[in-house]
Amino acid sequence: MTVKAILAAKGHDVVTLGPNEKLAEAIRILAERKIGALVITNGDRKIVGILSERDVVRVIAKEGVAALDITVRAAMTPKVKICNENHTVNEIMEIMTTGRFRHLPVEKDGLLDGIVSIGDVVKRRIETAEREAEEIKAYIATA
Repeated sequence: MTVKAILAAKGHDVVTLGPNEKLAEAIRILAERKIGALVITNGDRKIVGILSERDVVRVIAKEGVAALDITVRAAMTPKVKICNENHTVNEIMEIMTTGRFRHLPVEKDGLLDGIVSIGDVVKRRIETAEREAEEIKAYIATA
């Protein structure tokens, strides 16, 4: 299974925010949308960073309540690992595990095209395992 198949099932919608927004706004969106990360773009769908819950915790631990007034740019991770629609589930699992990421933006032609979460990966792996188990059962039943 590829990232393209995951996005075909879940859609290409991604919650984004500009780098000059306040961290308080980012936190509000994360909580309201019940998501773990925002992809940071300049409004042109060009990825300039990612802001995860871990980034928020890190900056609040360092700055305290004053962190709410800093810009997203000061709190985000600017070097974003990305994938494309041709990556397989196994490849993105490797990227996520190695980098300890729970979200991986998908880029197409240099622009944001979607996002894959660890939940998406686990869901697809479970579906694959269940399908393979059913195929084995069917094979054994006909043998």
